[in-house]
Amino acid sequence: MKTRHIILYLIGILAFCSCNDMFEPADENNRQTEDMTDESRYAHGLLMYAYDRLPYITTTQTDIATDDAVTNQLNSAYRSMAMGTWQAEENNNPMSVWNNCKDGIQYINLFFSIVEKVKYAPSAVSKQQMFVDRLKGEAFGLRALLYYYLLQAHSGYAADGVLYGVPLLVTPEDGSSNFNLARATFADCVKQCFADCDSAMFYLPVDYVDIANADEIPAKYKALGANYSNFNLVFGNKANGLMSGKVAEAIKAQIALLAASPAFRDQSGVTSAEAATLCANVLKRIGGLEGFDPTGNIWYKNTQKLDPSASEMPEILWREDRRKNAEQERDHFPPTLYGSGRVNPSQNFVDAFPMRSGRPITDPNSGYDPRNPYANRDPRLSDDVIFNGSTFRRTVIITGTYPTDNDETDDNLNSISTSTRTGYYLKKLLREDVSPQSSSLIEQYHIYPRIRYTEIFLAYAEAANDAWGPKADPTGIGFTAYDVIKAIRVRAGLATNEIGQPLPEGDVYLEECATDQAKMTNLIRNERRIELCFENKRFWDIRRWMLPLNETVRGMRIDRDKATSELTYTVIDVEERVYDNSYQCYGPIPKGEVLKWSNLQQNKGW
Repeated sequence: MKTRHIILYLIGILAFCSCNDMFEPADENNRQTEDMTDESRYAHGLLMYAYDRLPYITTTQTDIATDDAVTNQLNSAYRSMAMGTWQAEENNNPMSVWNNCKDGIQYINLFFSIVEKVKYAPSAVSKQQMFVDRLKGEAFGLRALLYYYLLQAHSGYAADGVLYGVPLLVTPEDGSSNFNLARATFADCVKQCFADCDSAMFYLPVDYVDIANADEIPAKYKALGANYSNFNLVFGNKANGLMSGKVAEAIKAQIALLAASPAFRDQSGVTSAEAATLCANVLKRIGGLEGFDPTGNIWYKNTQKLDPSASEMPEILWREDRRKNAEQERDHFPPTLYGSGRVNPSQNFVDAFPMRSGRPITDPNSGYDPRNPYANRDPRLSDDVIFNGSTFRRTVIITGTYPTDNDETDDNLNSISTSTRTGYYLKKLLREDVSPQSSSLIEQYHIYPRIRYTEIFLAYAEAANDAWGPKADPTGIGFTAYDVIKAIRVRAGLATNEIGQPLPEGDVYLEECATDQAKMTNLIRNERRIELCFENKRFWDIRRWMLPLNETVRGMRIDRDKATSELTYTVIDVEERVYDNSYQCYGPIPKGEVLKWSNLQQNKGW
């Protein structure tokens, strides 16, 4: 739920539950802690600030710092970082979440210090307790999430050989606090995150759902005299979109996957088996593979479900609120469709898509033809990428070096400042029923998922394969890494012919991987790359897998012979990636913080 809508909801319930007049002017503008206990809307402001500091990015941004894409916005901070300017200074580290997340944690800790004292509904004991419990649960979940993002961006090995996280703070800082704190170990930070997630799950409902009668009220609140109307006010579907038990459970699974990844597992205290089990706990709530959304890979195209009147998408576990705009289309449509073509998928990324048969294009038995490179490819390629000759919004997009039938060349490779630099335009996340043209603007609703079920399925597959192998299920979870990847590839339309009929031989390449744990690891990583593309996951995945960051980004130049109209395809280098793989799989602690506080160790290499 978008923060402004959460705030509107909270204003409504606080007006209903509080004895104080919300709209009575304050005697003065400065609010102290004692004011917050009497005026609950100010206490809620602390929690809302924490929601506002969540570092979710709602547009495709960080992928342009990886091998998946470049941008034609040449002054982009992410582009500069990828080309060698990444430093520990905050202004040279667009991946830093240090200030935002630490600010959010400070406000949560301050909220914890007063939450039991705040008068939410002082005349109704049951309602008061329900508000306290829910808000505490939200705060625990938010703190775990903020620490997760700090660990992802700033953990690393210091000169003493210890894997550190960040300083752990569970009480609010004030003028008398010791700010010169050492970093806690990564393992201790993970333990704190797990404890916060467990606390969130204890206090919060799995989902925010209205109950039909008093018989459904939990015994704890029934004993205090709660009625179902008040229960629905606090825990009902109007709170949907806030931190819930289900969300906290998924966050715990994400933290476990990070901790069990190659970059962290040696000193994290978390095994791949534990990570797989925590992912499975999330997936069991939707029936495991029975809850796998058959259209989840094109959730952004399900336009009817994007409308505010539509029900929730089965693919989305947690998301921001719907917003009606044309921002993404204005940024990413090709120039002939009045866009700026900002994110250009790379040839590296396009090459990751297998053939429709399921075999990678590097397989000698795949049938890949470099003279006709987009034929018989994984159907997801045409869902996610606009390539030469694609029809998009009833327009044929020519990314080669030759004009269209109408002598249009703006979409051509490097034609104008908003043209593609790689020979490809972004298609994923965009709605074709949007028109960004200012004179005939058509806006539509968009959502941005914070957590997708496909992400959790892939996390389970990764951890389960690492722990037990492709087809093993020693703990009786009910499905294996192989089962998950098979479901994803069937949904994608792999191992089918051109009219969608299954191939008689089945998915031969998947079966090959099922007998080789290392090959299955590579396949799972490739499926994750495709399924979660342009959702700002790739940069973090490369780092936690400890893969090379400095793969040169390539593109495709397509020329047409004037006499024969034959097309010639030439792979070109577009942009170098200047990373140091010896240490940059871990991000830095901000240099200014290290200079200020002598106990704050920097990660090696920075």
